[in-house]
Amino acid sequence: MNNKVASDICINCFGEVLWDCFPSSKRLGGAPLNVCLRLNALGIKTNIISAVGNDLLGVDLLDAIKKREVSTQFINMSPDKATSTVQITLDAKGSATYHIVNDTAWDNIPLTPEIIEQVTASDIFIYGSLVGRQTTSLNTLKQLINVAQYKIFDVNLRKPHYQLDTIISLMTTADFIKLNDDELYEIAHAMGSTFNSLEQNVEFIAEKTNTANICVTKGSHGALLKFNNTLYYNSGYLVKVIDTVGAGDSFLAALIYQLCSSVDAQFAIDFACAVGAMVASYQGATPNISINEIKQFMQPS
Repeated sequence: MNNKVASDICINCFGEVLWDCFPSSKRLGGAPLNVCLRLNALGIKTNIISAVGNDLLGVDLLDAIKKREVSTQFINMSPDKATSTVQITLDAKGSATYHIVNDTAWDNIPLTPEIIEQVTASDIFIYGSLVGRQTTSLNTLKQLINVAQYKIFDVNLRKPHYQLDTIISLMTTADFIKLNDDELYEIAHAMGSTFNSLEQNVEFIAEKTNTANICVTKGSHGALLKFNNTLYYNSGYLVKVIDTVGAGDSFLAALIYQLCSSVDAQFAIDFACAVGAMVASYQGATPNISINEIKQFMQPS
């Protein structure tokens, strides 16, 4: 993915920053921010490009990000849009459903010379699908895609906050696509796929979008990675799930970290699945987990 060592790589994540509101607490959230926080924790310098409101929740959110040693330089403070909150409900298995407020600050991320310069000069640009639900941020995203060096699209379908034609258009701009198995089947069938197997639909998407590198997560059953024309598999790790919030985001961050650090794609998918499983065994999207803890977790019992 990159010839530099991980510590010399600069990554930007674009999209939503918000408060995940659980019944008893609120925590930092938003898929791009979750990816950003995990990448920084793993040792890759990563910035978040987003927006918060000029309100108490926004001030608190910026402070919380700074406490995680992540820069807020590229987070705009909107004068007339509120900081985003998401109400999260967990079922008995820890699976989350989300109630996402419309027309918040991150729906209106302005395009500035500073963020254009930042994305142009950086190695990797990560963007999600939720931020494409409204015109202002979608237009900013499209302009940044035009100047980005290597583009990773993290698909997160949250009904009713997406249009499939927008999703497919964004997929065609990407160098790497990450999505889950349900999202893969929904999108592939919408594009005309008649295939049933995961592998056939991955190849279908790869051909239709001209994207060589695709990763599909399968929840507790692991993941499939198509990378440099080879398929890699991991069947998952057994954990007691507390909640699934942010597990896929940490998975993606861990995968990117490993693909930037070595040429061993099999170890990368194994490592990413381990991190995703570990995050699901904690409460909240971005628990503190060290690399040593991850390596110990991966050791056979």
